[in-house]
Order: sequence, then structure tokens, then C-alpha cells
Amino acid sequence: MIYLDYSATTPTDPRVVEAMLPYFTNVFGNASSAHRIGHQAQFAIEQARETIASVLNCKPHEVIFTSGGSESDNLAVRGVAWTHRKRGKHLVTSAIEHGAVGKTIVQLADDQGFECSVLPVDPCGKVRLDEVSDILRPDTTLLSVMYANNEIGTIQPIPELAHLAHDRGVIFHTDAVQAAGQLSLDVQKLGVDLMSLSAHKFYGPKGIGALYIRDGIDISPAQTGGGHERGLRAGTHATPLIVGFAKALELADQEFQTRITHLQHLRNTLIEGILKTIPGAILTGHPHDRLPSHASFVFEGIHGSFLISYLDDKGIAASGASACKAGSHAPSSVLLALGYSPELASASLRLTVGIHTTQQEIAETIRAVALAVKNLKRVAVA
Repeated sequence: MIYLDYSATTPTDPRVVEAMLPYFTNVFGNASSAHRIGHQAQFAIEQARETIASVLNCKPHEVIFTSGGSESDNLAVRGVAWTHRKRGKHLVTSAIEHGAVGKTIVQLADDQGFECSVLPVDPCGKVRLDEVSDILRPDTTLLSVMYANNEIGTIQPIPELAHLAHDRGVIFHTDAVQAAGQLSLDVQKLGVDLMSLSAHKFYGPKGIGALYIRDGIDISPAQTGGGHERGLRAGTHATPLIVGFAKALELADQEFQTRITHLQHLRNTLIEGILKTIPGAILTGHPHDRLPSHASFVFEGIHGSFLISYLDDKGIAASGASACKAGSHAPSSVLLALGYSPELASASLRLTVGIHTTQQEIAETIRAVALAVKNLKRVAVA
């Protein structure tokens, strides 16, 4: 099987698994317990927190562990909205956010009296800085724009967005789930107040994530119970997963340039091959400011779900959009926001490469996609 769905999830690195194993069997204690085994687990968690903080260039206590990207997004959005609602109830996000941000803001607007403004994007999926400046108001408390889009790979100008927000006294959050392992996560250079991460996107385990919260940013907990994670996220710590998260991020940081060079070469070969081989193929997203691993296309005259099934039968794992939307035959809301017709927005293909992808697999994929599009168009005409 040729796996080209690395934006959906990645295999856990064996070195990460090795680091995690002792915490399933030997150091299995509850980190909140007062005995020695509990203390050993707590020590491992705090070591992991320090490792992550080193990569993010922040203080360890600014890293809050969660179950993944969606929970981190929910904690950021709800936490800011609830805490700062007396100052204002205006929340701003972009038209192409992950549902963990977009749907959460809509729910706050529908159920709790908040007001939501949605930033449009240009045909490449970028927000326009002048429109951001125009939309922020005195009662705006949160601006949330993702670092890089999961469906089209477009990278947003995060430092500039953070600067605009701070100039207006607005808290800035970015969903960096897709960016981790491929772009800089230095929160000082990015200027973010809150940043969401998920380990399974960079060869770590599933079920663990983090939210960076800059000192001085007050938020309310979205999950109550015990006093875990500075009282912001109740629940027994998943020590093995936290250790795995830190190891995966450490490896991604240490091997960053080698990985990026490999990913960019394969991605460029893939994009060039698809556009050259398939008449009418359209690259979606930004042609240059896109994730090193990410290629996405639309093809006129076919349905994306048929294309994905065809490729699956041929031994190629790909996707039509976000894995969170798998099974839906509705047009991609991201592509609609970019201005594509409903027909083209239903004809998308996302191919994302990883550190294990080979040049031969890319060549085979180009041939397979070209044949698939040709055959599916023939069937559609018939």
C-alpha cells in the first residue's frame, strides 16, 4: 500500500514507541499520587513538558496537555470567550478553519449570545491583512486563524496576524496542528497567545495534544474535575502518551531540515507530475506558501469520492479533504470559500507525503491518478 495521507495521521515512530513503553508497565503510577511510583510518573511528565517548551521557546508551565488538537482548539476558543465576555463577545475566525474552531465559535454565537465574524480568503486560501484590520472591533476578544490549512496546505502570515491582533488588544490563537514538524513553532517569533498541537501529526501517538498559553492570558477551563494542568484540563495524565508526544516533537526538531528537504522534493515532483500528466488538473491552495508535504488538486468532470475509492482499489491511500469530513459527499467548504464551484469543490484530491515516502511511490501515484481520472471521465461521459 502506498500511503499518501500523512495530513490525516502519521505512523508512530518506533523510537517514540520505545520511549513510551516503560510508562505502560513499570512506571505506571498516577502522576497525582503521593507515593514513589506516582512521583516517577510526575517527573516524566514534567521532563516531557520541558522538552516541548524548549522546542516552542516558551516556559514549561505555558504548555497544557490535552487529548489532541480538537480539544486544544475548544479549550482556547471557549476559554477565551468565557473569561473575557464582560469585555466583549465578538469572536473572529477565517472561512477555512478546522471545525474544532469554526463550529465552536458558531455554537458560542448560536447558544450563548456571542457574535461571530468570518474572514474571507483569497483564491489561494490566504486571509487578507487589510480585511483583518477592518473586521477587528473594540469588543473583539479573540482572533483565531490556523497556521496551515489541512485541506489545501496554505500557510497563513501568523506573525503579522498576531501583530494586528495585539495592536487592537485582541487575543490571538492559531491552530498549528498541521504545521507542527514542518514549520517553525517558536512562539516568540510567531507572536501567538495560544497555539494548538497534536502529536499524531508528527509521528507521535494518537490521543495526546497540547495548548500553549502565553503567560498573562487568562482562560476558563472547558473540562472541570480535578486540578490537573493548572486547573485548566481535568483528568488523569496519560503519562505514556505525554512522553511519546515530547519524544516525537524532539525528533521532529532535531531532524527538521533533513525531513523538510525530503518532503519538499517529493511534493514538488508530485505536483509537477500531476499537472503535466493530467489535462485540466488544478492545484488548489497557494503555489508556494504551502506545507512541504502537501499537494491538493481538483479535476473537472469527476467526483472526488469515486477517485479516492479507485485509488484505494489500486493500493494508494489518499483523501479528498480533511479526514474529519471523510464519508461526506458534500462539496468542500474550504474550496467553496476559495471560490470554486460546487462541482469542482466535490472533485478534490489531497496527496500528502511523509518521511517514509519514496520517489518510486510518487512515480507510481502519478501514473495511477492519471489513469484514474481518464477512466472516471470516460465513465462519466458514458
